[in-house]
Amino acid sequence: MIESATGLILRTRPLTETSLIVNWLTAEHGRNSTVAKGARRPKSPFAGKLDLFYLAEFSFTRSRRSELHTLREVSLRETHSALRTELGYLRQAAYCAALIEQATERDTPLPAVFGLLRGLLEHLSRQAPLPQTIFAFELKLLNELGLAPDVDEAKLTSGARQITQMLTNSDWPAISRLKLSEAQTAELRQFLHGFLIYHLGRIPKGRP
Repeated sequence: MIESATGLILRTRPLTETSLIVNWLTAEHGRNSTVAKGARRPKSPFAGKLDLFYLAEFSFTRSRRSELHTLREVSLRETHSALRTELGYLRQAAYCAALIEQATERDTPLPAVFGLLRGLLEHLSRQAPLPQTIFAFELKLLNELGLAPDVDEAKLTSGARQITQMLTNSDWPAISRLKLSEAQTAELRQFLHGFLIYHLGRIPKGRP
């Protein structure tokens, strides 16, 4: 049975000399993995269509024996090329993708999480990499997972508490306009680090 979806590529890795494993995030199917047979051949129909954070429409045949499905066709929609021109953008995107992989289950619909990552990738290149981008993503993801911190009960200064609420509820352009002091940045970094450790057990390497 052939299924289709719109997805963002979270990571790729070689399977054989000619094939590639592609991990996707989709709204309909959540996180799933496909094998792109022959994708590493120079004349493959997948050539130029499978790379980190590419947005594409794709079809696949679901495996009955494993979580690795067979990729059939890919129609590329967006490459997010700015991530390849600024290391800071790529680092932030990679951390957020790794956080999603750690915090969510496979093959579970994740429309809100898919929309969150898609919105982040569209926003990243519109301003310099900022700490509040990561703070906001962490808070918004926790909120979608039902794990949002109780700001009123949190041991935060009044200024940091207000910023936390704004980061959770504001859109990306408004978040980029926020001005955080060094003290507020350090306070929120430490608070969210501890909160993520408590709920997730660990956080991905490379937290900017």
